[in-house]
Amino acid sequence: MTGEYRVALLGNGIRASLSPALHMTEARHLGLGYEYRTVDLIDRPHVDLGAELRRLEDAGYAATNVTHPYKQAVLDHVTDLSPTVRHLGSANLVLFDDGRRTAHNTDRPGFRAALAGFLGDDGATGAVLQVGAGGAGLATVAALLDLGFDTVVVHDADPAAEATLLDRFSAGRPRLLPGDGGLDRWLPRVDGVVHATPVGMAEHPGVAFDVDRLAPSAWVAEVVYRPLETELLRRARARGLATLDGGGMAVGQAAESLRLITGLDPDTIRMHAHFHRLVTRRPGT
Repeated sequence: MTGEYRVALLGNGIRASLSPALHMTEARHLGLGYEYRTVDLIDRPHVDLGAELRRLEDAGYAATNVTHPYKQAVLDHVTDLSPTVRHLGSANLVLFDDGRRTAHNTDRPGFRAALAGFLGDDGATGAVLQVGAGGAGLATVAALLDLGFDTVVVHDADPAAEATLLDRFSAGRPRLLPGDGGLDRWLPRVDGVVHATPVGMAEHPGVAFDVDRLAPSAWVAEVVYRPLETELLRRARARGLATLDGGGMAVGQAAESLRLITGLDPDTIRMHAHFHRLVTRRPGT
């Protein structure tokens, strides 16, 4: 073994997460001793994130991933921000180092790579609608802007969240627009939709928008990966729409997290293969 690591995942409703198996299997291939455990806070109505981070530090953890709904709140409890986190205002990884806590965001490169591969030679053209402006949405909209879509429209059921995201990213970006008029106005007019809310997760079932409003040529990209085939994707595929599940982003962010935690380069092809084996064994997750 070349190193020993203890890593956690903090979130709400994450007991079925595939992250432990994904991280630990790849770590073994890299010759590491690696323990990864979930800390599900779903039964705690009042969560003290600072106390949770201190508890992990005191127990000798090297890092913790952070997921819904704490990707923004965790920034109040760290000492340093990576340049990407400073830009996005959202983190999904905190590294512990002798009392310092450094926040990173690996969702942005993970989603950008997955969507670029999905679009292929067609590229990032036309107009795209993003539904959701929370912690994941901050990373995905940054990836959409990185890829160079002609127009990016953002809609959130919470107007304050939508306004906050637009304030953060809209300076000098005339192609970034608010979802004024609601989903019914924008769904028929866009070439693709990115879904970036928790709706559709195993613990938050449902569909965030009506796929029947989309044009027949539109595509749908999902960030939820538990379950891998959400109700949204099922409905989109039933209409014959091209779809991207949340697995690409899940693997991409996990690989980047492993790199930042250990300093080693994971094999993303191997990780994708393992992820799909996990999903096949646990189809309900």
